[in-house]
Amino acid sequence: MASLTPQPYKGARDFYPEDKRLQNYIFDTWKRVVERYGYEEYGAPLLEPYEIYAAKTGQEIVNEQTYTFTDRGGRNVVIRPEMTPSISRMVAGQRQELSYPARLYSIANFLRYERPQKGREREFWQLNADIFGVEGVEADAEIITLASEIMKAFGAKDSMYKIRINSRKLINVMMADYLELDVMQAQLMIKLFDRKDKISHEEFRDQAAEVFDEDQAKKGLQKIAHLLSAKTMGELPESLLGTDAVKEVRDLFTLLREQGITNAVFDISLMRGFDYYTGIVFEVFDTHPDNNRAMFGGGRYDGLVGLFGVEPIATVGFAPGQTMTEEFLKSHDLIPKLRSTTDIWMIVLHPDALPGAQKLATALRKEKVTVAVDISGRKLDKQMKAAIKSGVPYMLFVGENELRDEVYSLKEIATEKEQKLSFERVVTTVIDHRHKRRSTL
Repeated sequence: MASLTPQPYKGARDFYPEDKRLQNYIFDTWKRVVERYGYEEYGAPLLEPYEIYAAKTGQEIVNEQTYTFTDRGGRNVVIRPEMTPSISRMVAGQRQELSYPARLYSIANFLRYERPQKGREREFWQLNADIFGVEGVEADAEIITLASEIMKAFGAKDSMYKIRINSRKLINVMMADYLELDVMQAQLMIKLFDRKDKISHEEFRDQAAEVFDEDQAKKGLQKIAHLLSAKTMGELPESLLGTDAVKEVRDLFTLLREQGITNAVFDISLMRGFDYYTGIVFEVFDTHPDNNRAMFGGGRYDGLVGLFGVEPIATVGFAPGQTMTEEFLKSHDLIPKLRSTTDIWMIVLHPDALPGAQKLATALRKEKVTVAVDISGRKLDKQMKAAIKSGVPYMLFVGENELRDEVYSLKEIATEKEQKLSFERVVTTVIDHRHKRRSTL
């Protein structure tokens, strides 16, 4: 029998304590920012009926990337590859009970069967934040502002990222009226634009030419070149400038400027791959040369709730991922020093002192000090090495004399400063240190 591998499933990660600290830092930051804006947390099942993803999610995800199987009851189910269909189902189920605008968020894990690469894994974690019940561009502005506030909460400066913005309404007008494509051609062109940055210029040009009818290709490629050269809305073809879609995007930029967001840019090539988007779409893009890529995005999807047999509800949302956030923080040197959640590693100086040490640890825990007692019976140096390796800030030395005198040696590992302190002073010293550490995050 072959030996079992200690490696995780391909495309999934093990989270050891140091990894979990960073994950929790990211999750806590997300949670703090969205709750400041009035978003309420929800949860959803890991498994969903296959049909709710087949209805509107991009076909590449449904056909090639979902983990799908038939359960013991003969139902075709999928491990969720994203959250949008799930929260749309939930809102449809409580449509009359919810108060609007309904601001909802979750932090959850997902699975997609795709090629693992830098910043992209098969199992991944995301924040999903959505606002339901607002048809105006004010909701789009709030979601984009929220995305920017999250970046700022991690210490990002405006120069470290930009927010690329487009509109699926404008895209539809562009495809049908300006490029003169039929529905099938438009779908192919949208998919091609969505992959534009992942293929060479020559590949993009050749594949775009194939989308057009033969007699359209030359003129069509010239029009695409004009579109892609537009760095602002004012540089768009004149036939597009008077559309309601352009007005909506301009109104959005006005609202964002009023919120102090100056690093948002218009990008006519931004498509967003999901089929359910109906209006404004956006991506937050890392400007660092080592990680120059889209980190996360979102947009408006007004029709998805209506697929569940109720009246549609206007919706805007976005979903930053943990892994891409990590890559951003690493690239810009923004990861704070994250230490163990344990305050004290208690060094037991003699086996006979262990019962008293345990009582002392219990008393400290009642004062909200977190304590790990070394119950191994090892020699002093081995216990100290273990304490240092664990990443705790303090060692507390406890022997029979310390228990009798009620004075304990507390050593701060980082500074090697050692003090003899009473129980009360141990508590205040550790808690003060904890508060100082948290204030720097």
